Parts: sequence; structure tokens; C-alpha cells
Amino acid sequence: MQQDSLDELNRRLKDFARERNWEQFHSPKNLSMAMIAECAELVEHFQWLSEAQSEDLPTAKKEQVALELADILIYLIRIGERLNIDLVAAANRKLAINEQRYPAAKVYGDARRADEY
Repeated sequence: MQQDSLDELNRRLKDFARERNWEQFHSPKNLSMAMIAECAELVEHFQWLSEAQSEDLPTAKKEQVALELADILIYLIRIGERLNIDLVAAANRKLAINEQRYPAAKVYGDARRADEY
């Protein structure tokens, strides 16, 4: 059984683009713009829902949200690949920064921005 990984998904996405001669269109600028469009499509699924409704989506709506999230992830991975950025390493660096900016003892239960503390 094949294990899921960002590396394997990246390889599949790269192959997909190359087989269609689409890498010429996959500049970081274009991929970023496409990702933002997909983010807007994701937000549309939650527009006007209450907090409770957003956490308890009907099965069909949840599948639509899953596919929007997949689109976002695909574009994110492609941007990382095109810029030679290790997304897992970058996320770990960012988490370490956030752990310093938002120490749990100081911000517990408070969602203000770091510069507001």
C-alpha cells in the first residue's frame, strides 16, 4: 500500500502538468492567482452559515468543500515546487515562530493579533 506524502503528490502533480505541457503556464504568479480564486470558491461554501452550520456540513456540501481544499493544496504544492520551497520545513519554521509570538500561557483563549498583546 502506498503511503500518502507531499513528495508523492508533488511528483504526481509535476507529471500531470508535464504530460499536458502546462508547466509553461505554472509560474508562481499564475499559480498564486489560481490559488486565490480557489480560496474564494471555498469561502463561498461558508458564506452566510452560522458557526454551528459551518462545523456540521451536509455530506454533499462537505465533499464540495473537500474538492476546493484539494484545489488549494494542489496549487500550493505547485508553487512550492516551482520555487524549490520545502513546504513542510517552511510550515515547521513558521510554527516555531508562532510558538514564540503566541506563548500559550500569555494568549490562552484570546485570539488577538501578536502586536495587540
